[in-house]
Amino acid sequence: MLRSFSVFALTLAVSLPAKAAPPNVVLLVGDDQCWTDYGFMGHEHIKTPHLDKLARESLLFKRGYVPSSLCRASLATMITGLYPHQHKITSNDPPLPKGLTAAQANKDDSYLKLRADMVALFEASPDLPKLLGKEGYVSLQVGKWWEGNACRCGGFTEGMTHGDPLKGGRHGDEGLKIGRQGLQPVFDFLDKAKKDQKPFFVWYAPMMPHTPHNPPERLFNKYKDKTKSEFVAKYWAMCEWFDETVGDLLGKLEKSGQAENTLVIYLHDNGWIQDEMSANFAPRSKRSQYDGGLRTPVLIKWPGHTKPGTSDHLASSIDLAPTILRAAGAEPTKDMPGIDLLDPQRVATRHTLYGEVFEHNAVDITKPSANLRHRWIVDGHWKLIVPHEPNVKGEGAELYDLSKDANEKDDLAAKRSEKVKELTKKLDAWWKPE
Repeated sequence: MLRSFSVFALTLAVSLPAKAAPPNVVLLVGDDQCWTDYGFMGHEHIKTPHLDKLARESLLFKRGYVPSSLCRASLATMITGLYPHQHKITSNDPPLPKGLTAAQANKDDSYLKLRADMVALFEASPDLPKLLGKEGYVSLQVGKWWEGNACRCGGFTEGMTHGDPLKGGRHGDEGLKIGRQGLQPVFDFLDKAKKDQKPFFVWYAPMMPHTPHNPPERLFNKYKDKTKSEFVAKYWAMCEWFDETVGDLLGKLEKSGQAENTLVIYLHDNGWIQDEMSANFAPRSKRSQYDGGLRTPVLIKWPGHTKPGTSDHLASSIDLAPTILRAAGAEPTKDMPGIDLLDPQRVATRHTLYGEVFEHNAVDITKPSANLRHRWIVDGHWKLIVPHEPNVKGEGAELYDLSKDANEKDDLAAKRSEKVKELTKKLDAWWKPE
């Protein structure tokens, strides 16, 4: 009897199809770039040939968003699959002690404790490196990273960021060398993963095209005669420089034979509109409640699984974690509100996105509403912005029809009060701050 069962079990094992190998995952995160500033999004001057090629090979969501237009909150959402008010990382830094500059505060014991407490809040949430690690993945962090030591606090198996504020750690430290100083740490990791036959997750978030806008002279020369503003020309050149680094990474995957089973996702952390008169960002871009700070293209390429094309449906960075986990054969946590962007039915039936914009320096690191400035909702092509009255005085709700007014210039709140009420009700049902 035992022998018969063993023969049956062996026959069954041979007849069943082998389980597909889990995909490698590469998450490409641009830093401070407007949603319009790519060749594939129609920019007149900026050249992004490598991202253009990726877009042609990808499922492209042109109406992608991040929930918050400040980098730390936005990046924490990508890695946890949670909104900022859920993971509690709403601001870049703790409250600045009265009378101290930022440089002085980084030597203040009470301020450093608050910084450590913010990292501890982040650690309380599951994140992609930890969840993928349970599925046998190895992982690498390079580039922007706010949440302490990338391996100890973030769960990466390898990382460039040490996160020690006494050694200059804040938002990436050694990791910020990636891109501007080459990609060798990424290449070494990919070679090791291939040798060890391990599925991998790469967090590639170089601080590009983020300031300092110091592109190579050869790229600046391409743009300096296309605009009257030196600042704009440098920003445009930075966009192309970042694109070159993406090309280097994707080219390595092709040459090594790892591209075929690699899920590649691209988006940026928040928007940027270049001020023509200075190195700063213009209004209605970074840190704002407008699409100039919140909107991003989202590209998803997975050979054999995604059909290249353009989707007019909404997508959000809140969807990245569920999408990646499901592709890896794992389930999202119960608290993740996003959807799997590779599930066409879920994508087609989701018509609403939500978001929230907070102070740069927190008022209270444990209380999201204390740091809140605006909540927003996109429902179809309608967008409602609601200021948080305790923190933002003298502003009313704003309503825009994005199908006719992509730059949010014509506020229809006074004319369409019934739509304001309808969308406010939906917004409150999503999250109503204290």
